[in-house]
Amino acid sequence: MFRFAIDPFSFFAGFIAASIFWWLISRARPMWNEIAAGMKEQREVAKARKTSTVEENHRRITLRRAQGMHLAASLFALDEILLEPLLIAPPQVVEPGTPPKFEDIVSQTLPYLPAWPEVAAVYHAQTITLPQALSGNTNIVIIGQPGIGKTVSLAHLASLAANRSEKLEGLKDAVPFLYHVADLKLPISDPKDPLAPLVNAAAEHAPLLDQPRLPALFQNVFKSGDALLLIDGYDEITPESQQIVTDYFKVIVQNYPKTRIVTTGAPEYLDGLIGLGFAPLAMMTWSDRENERFINQWSYLWSTTVAMEAWAQTGPEQVDPLLLNTWLSADNANLSPLELTLKTWGAYAGDSLGPHVLESIATHVRRIAPVNTPLAALETLAMQVTVNAQPVFDAHVARGWVKSFEVAEEKPEGESTDETVETPEETKPKKGKKVEKVTTPSSGLLGKMAASGLLVAYPNNKMRFTHPVFAGYLAGRALVNYNVEVDILNQPDWSGKYLAMRYFAAHGDASRLVQALLGFTRLPMHRPLFAAARWLRDAPRNAPWRGKLFGALAAILQTEGVPLNLRGQAMAAFVISSDPSAMTLFRQFATTTAFELVQLSVLGSGAMRDAKAVQVLERTVNAPSQAVRDAACMALVAIGTNEALEKVAHTLLSGDENIRRAAAEALANDPGEGYAMLRDGVTINDILLRRAVAYGLGRVNESWAIELLQKIQIEDDQWVVRNAATEVLESKTSAGSRAPRKLKAPSESPWLIEFAGKQGMGISPGVPATDILLLALKSEVSETRLAALPYLKYTPSEGVIAQIYDAMYKDEPELREAAYNILWELGTSGVKLPHPNQYGYG
Repeated sequence: MFRFAIDPFSFFAGFIAASIFWWLISRARPMWNEIAAGMKEQREVAKARKTSTVEENHRRITLRRAQGMHLAASLFALDEILLEPLLIAPPQVVEPGTPPKFEDIVSQTLPYLPAWPEVAAVYHAQTITLPQALSGNTNIVIIGQPGIGKTVSLAHLASLAANRSEKLEGLKDAVPFLYHVADLKLPISDPKDPLAPLVNAAAEHAPLLDQPRLPALFQNVFKSGDALLLIDGYDEITPESQQIVTDYFKVIVQNYPKTRIVTTGAPEYLDGLIGLGFAPLAMMTWSDRENERFINQWSYLWSTTVAMEAWAQTGPEQVDPLLLNTWLSADNANLSPLELTLKTWGAYAGDSLGPHVLESIATHVRRIAPVNTPLAALETLAMQVTVNAQPVFDAHVARGWVKSFEVAEEKPEGESTDETVETPEETKPKKGKKVEKVTTPSSGLLGKMAASGLLVAYPNNKMRFTHPVFAGYLAGRALVNYNVEVDILNQPDWSGKYLAMRYFAAHGDASRLVQALLGFTRLPMHRPLFAAARWLRDAPRNAPWRGKLFGALAAILQTEGVPLNLRGQAMAAFVISSDPSAMTLFRQFATTTAFELVQLSVLGSGAMRDAKAVQVLERTVNAPSQAVRDAACMALVAIGTNEALEKVAHTLLSGDENIRRAAAEALANDPGEGYAMLRDGVTINDILLRRAVAYGLGRVNESWAIELLQKIQIEDDQWVVRNAATEVLESKTSAGSRAPRKLKAPSESPWLIEFAGKQGMGISPGVPATDILLLALKSEVSETRLAALPYLKYTPSEGVIAQIYDAMYKDEPELREAAYNILWELGTSGVKLPHPNQYGYG
């Protein structure tokens, strides 16, 4: 057995050394922690620096792309020519216990017509800006007819976000992600990576060194809730493609619920978006005032930039801009921003084919088409896009559509070119047939169209027309020669279909189409009828089908007991037609005893600036119905003759309290005599007059008007006048309160909880509470009935729709209009609405 002797000295020396070592370690631990934290911080700073660099590059690239997303991008940057896009303020959402928001006379008198903003523009209906619309907490779909400026609106939003504009307030640090639906490869291939389509789309424009870092940037931004996703082109695609995009939005919302999404839509079809909680907001078109501002801005930019170019100096002598502007301002009624841009461009470039809007479109198509390309080639391509319902088409397949013209363009110079167009049956690709592989879409005739600006090319050999109006115009011309318009009619609803039929009706006989659409049209929406009504403006005045359309529209306009929002669309259709017979009809209807018909007819006369209607309107100022009296004041100011304005001025000076306010607010629509009358009215010793003038000044969006209101608020010696000034000033500062907001969950809504408690019921979290909401819809309290409607659109069962119909046919105007708006939203989102007679109405 071995024994080990322990040296006491060595033992104690080792013990002391170990103790000192661990003491040093313990003392150094904070230092090590500090070093580790410092290294971690350095790594995070380095990562943030890299992300920040990538983000700044992304903002810069987005800004550059956004500034080129408008019709005249080859001439001016967007911000140089932009008129700030505006949205029609949506109807108020009623919440019991909350005071209603201020509404001017126009909002109270003019029906809400999101599909017909032209009438709202005449009367300067209340609007909100895009930043104000985003100040709510919901996703938005901007709706409007093609050419009204939806793409420009998204580009403007992207520019504001890219520049971190203070106008965006709470979203000024948001990172914009701006894409067209054609940029996105959908449906997603990997559900675990929902951002992949966006990353891949961004990579097409990003610097090479930034591309590997894009996924991290996108993940960080979307997770932090700073993403502003702007998707253009949703309004251009077919319902089948819309459903794919809607499904993608649903995935984004589920994975990144704080993401703000803004997309574009048509007023007639928003497949699935309403159910996802998107709020539809209608674009406001330009009024005469905005038209004049745009023409003047174009004139200035053209004279200071384009006219200085060498090619312009050596060309024909430039016409005096004052003469051009006078001619351009003469007849712009009911032109879209796109159409006015084309008209102005043609006048200043000197290449216009004529004064009609169709000639303005033809001029621009010729301007951006490849040199020496037969028009038949463009028409054939557009027709095939429409017949095949492929607004975003495969370049491989499209080569087959225009292959005969590829040969034609290669013929020796001087040889005749065959401009015949193949029929859709001959050129439509057969199912299952293999298409020969082509390297890129940048060669041949399609490549030339893309290079000239008529087409836009995308990855994966996808292409589209640069604007759906050009595709529709060309397709409509081509359809005149082929018996396929009825085949297009049978397609599911999409914008390309209706644009092609609209321009076909302008060039050919649309009698069969009109007859078919009139057979389809029915309550509650009459969508086919109103779609055809859009054709009246451009169609020949002697078209055999016009009388049938006018008859159907007149029947709706005269139908009592249906919502004004429906009848108002018929009125708007007459206005947009610009047909002189519509003026005569309005004058006749304005003399009837049906007050709602008189109200709409008076508004129609004003919107058409019918000077012959002044005497009729003067009599309606004294009608028993306040709505008719308000409409008469608005219409007289819109007509704007001396006689009309004198009548409104007399009413302002000597009418009763309510009509004085209507007169003052109507005069706010006239920057000349109207503004002068309001300025003078502030100083007159008449309490009711000054009170009315305060409300009128509230509708003037000028700094001098605000200064006058502030002076009245402090200095006027009558409290009733001071209160009026305070009310309108507060409404101006709270304009964003009209922004759409998400509804509170039923289990978190105070008014609904209180109502359920009175019924002896409870509301469970996560449950729609449909039964309680249906009871609320039948409540004796008006506020409760109105508050229940917005919730019910998310559970559109047959029983729910029946109850909404019941509300629409009640003799309660506010409930009737609110119910119709809910049905309109349901109809646009794809819900099949039965005829009201199924429930004993209509």
